[in-house]
Amino acid sequence: MTPFYPCQDPQVFINYRGEELRYRFVSHLVAAFERDEINFFIDKNELRGTDLRNLFARIHESRIALNPNHRRDDRYAESSWCMNELAKIKELADKEKLHVVPIFYKLKVGDVRGQTGKFGTKFWNLARASTGDQIKTWKEALECISDKMGLSLKDQSSEADFVKEIVTEVRRVVAAMGLEEGRDHNVNHSGNKKRGWEFQF
Repeated sequence: MTPFYPCQDPQVFINYRGEELRYRFVSHLVAAFERDEINFFIDKNELRGTDLRNLFARIHESRIALNPNHRRDDRYAESSWCMNELAKIKELADKEKLHVVPIFYKLKVGDVRGQTGKFGTKFWNLARASTGDQIKTWKEALECISDKMGLSLKDQSSEADFVKEIVTEVRRVVAAMGLEEGRDHNVNHSGNKKRGWEFQF
């Protein structure tokens, strides 16, 4: 499974953790992106122990971030690495440099927003070994991401249909970005002030 590296634009950064997600849902999502020639990056391809700045560079190069979480594979919430990734994603989203699509894979949005349930238990276990500033930053990132309108897969739902839904949403955002880039190009040539674009679901 070979990812499309950031030689093309836009790029999708997939921020996740957990073997069950990796070998099931994420593998199906990656296959769909490859079929549709959607440029993407998965952080598992970075060697653990690599300077986190290298990974942050990948996030900066990206235009869209997908943030899948899974209730039965709660390792995301116990990883300072993932929390730091998420904080960087929030920082860029706040500056409108990155569009974030939260994905709740059989997980309640409220558990992420409020750090409750099994997700919350793992998060607070991590927090006990962390500083107050880290905890505040991570909580703000979790609350911000979960407040965005994302995509949810419930029990007894079709995973194949859900992957198609994600691909459709990514392509919609990509198309909107292309329209805005074209508008900016025309506006710049006319000498008028460049305008930003807000993405809404």
